[in-house]
Amino acid sequence: MIRISTIFIAICMVLVAASLGFVLYSVAGISGSESAIVALTALTFLILYNAVSMRLRDRSDVGGQIADLSRGTADLARQVAEFGRRLAAVEGRVTSANSTGADRMQAMAGEINELGVLVKQLAASVASQEDQLAASPVVAAPALPRDDLLQAAAPIPTVTAAPQPVPVAAIARNGSQLLGAVKAAIEDNRLDIYLQPMVTLPQRKVRYYEAVTRLRDERDQILAADDFIGVAEAGGLIGRIDHMVMLRCIQVLRRLMVRNKDVGVFCNVSAATLASPANFTQCLDFLEANRALAPSFVLEFKQATFRNLGPTESDNLAALTQRGYRFSIDHVSDLRIEPRELADRGVRFIKVPASLLLDPRQSAATDIHPSDLSDLLGRYGIDLIAEKIEGERAVVDLLDYDVRFGQGFLFAPPRPLRPEGASATAEVPQTKPQDLNGASNPAPVPSSAMEQPTRTTGNAALARRAVGPS
Repeated sequence: MIRISTIFIAICMVLVAASLGFVLYSVAGISGSESAIVALTALTFLILYNAVSMRLRDRSDVGGQIADLSRGTADLARQVAEFGRRLAAVEGRVTSANSTGADRMQAMAGEINELGVLVKQLAASVASQEDQLAASPVVAAPALPRDDLLQAAAPIPTVTAAPQPVPVAAIARNGSQLLGAVKAAIEDNRLDIYLQPMVTLPQRKVRYYEAVTRLRDERDQILAADDFIGVAEAGGLIGRIDHMVMLRCIQVLRRLMVRNKDVGVFCNVSAATLASPANFTQCLDFLEANRALAPSFVLEFKQATFRNLGPTESDNLAALTQRGYRFSIDHVSDLRIEPRELADRGVRFIKVPASLLLDPRQSAATDIHPSDLSDLLGRYGIDLIAEKIEGERAVVDLLDYDVRFGQGFLFAPPRPLRPEGASATAEVPQTKPQDLNGASNPAPVPSSAMEQPTRTTGNAALARRAVGPS
C-alpha cells in the first residue's frame, strides 16, 4: 500500500518541474516544447534522486534492524546457556542426593540385618539358658577370672576372685575404733580403687569404668565404701579420701587412654566435699591441673545431693562446669527427674537401677513411663545407664526401653587394680554376641590400668605421679 508521504512527494516533484517549465516559457521566452522537455528532465532527476535517497534510507534501517536482531539473538543464546548450566547443576544435585540416599539405605539395611542377627542370637542364648535352668535345679558357679588379672603382690594376698568386703563388726566394735581404722588406712595409703566396667547395649563393649573405693585395715581386711563413708564424713576425713580417690582415678585414666582414647572414668564425690570450701578448693586445684582430661573424667554425685543443693554447692558445681567437667547421678531412688534443670547444671549421665526401671509401679508414680525415660533424657544430652544388672532377662527388657549403657555383676564385678610390677599383656576382652549366655565371666580391667600405687607417707608423692605424664 502506497503511503501518503510518497504521494505528497510525487505531487511536489510534478509541481516543481511544471513550475520550472512555466518560468522558462514565460520569462526566458523559450518555446513551449523546449520548456516541456526541460520540465520533464527536471522531473526525471527529482524522481531518480528520491528513489536513490529512499533506497539508502531503507538500507540503513535494515542494517539497524539486523544489528538489533543480532544483539537479541546473542542475549537469547546467553540465557539458554545459563538455563542449561542451572539444569545441569540441578541434575547433578539430584543424582548426588539419590546416590547418598541409596548409600544410607544400604548402610541402614546392613545395621538392621546385624541387629536382627544379634537379637536372634540373644534369643537363642536366653532360651538355652532357660532350658539349662529348667533341667538342673543347681546353677553352676561362674568361671573365675584369671589369676594374673588380680592383686598378687604383698601386702595384698593372692586371690582368685575380687576380695569381698567384710562386715564392719569384724573390723571395729564401735564408731571410734572404726574412725581410728579409717585414719590409719589413710595415713598408710591403704585406700584401694576397684574398677567396674560400663558396657554398651546390646554390643557389651566396655565404654566407661566406675572407680569403687575400698579400704583395707591393718589386717588387710576389706571395707566397702558404705561401711566407712558415714564415719569418715562425721570425722572430717572425707575430703582427704575424695582427694586421694581423684588422684588415683586420674592416674588410671591416663593409662587407660594410652590404648583407647574413647574410654572414660567415673569418680564418686561426697556431698560433704562439695559443701566444704577447704576440701573443694584442694580438689578444684587438682582438677584444674588436669583440665585436659575433663571430657573423659566424670564426677558422680548422689541424687539426694542434687536435690539439696545450697548456694555453696551450686557455685562449686558451676566452677567445675566452667572447667569442662561433666557430672553423673547415682543412688536414684525414684524417677521424678527434671532433665532440663539437670542438663543446665552439667549432668550428662544418670544411673538408675534396673529393678527400678522395670518396676511396673513406677509408671503410676511418675509423669513419664520408664520406657520413655531414655528418649526424654536424650533430648537434653543425658545418657541413661542401667546399673545393678544381674540377669539376662533384665537385659532383654532394657533393650525395649532403649537403654544404651549397662552396669552390673552380670557383666563384671568391681575388680582391683593390678599391682605395680606385675607383668601381663592381656587386653580387654570384648563380649561377642555368641557369648551372651556366658556373661557371668566378668570383663577384666585393662592391664595398663590395673596398677596399684605403692605406699607413701602422705599424698605428695602420689600427687606428683598422678599429675605427671604416664
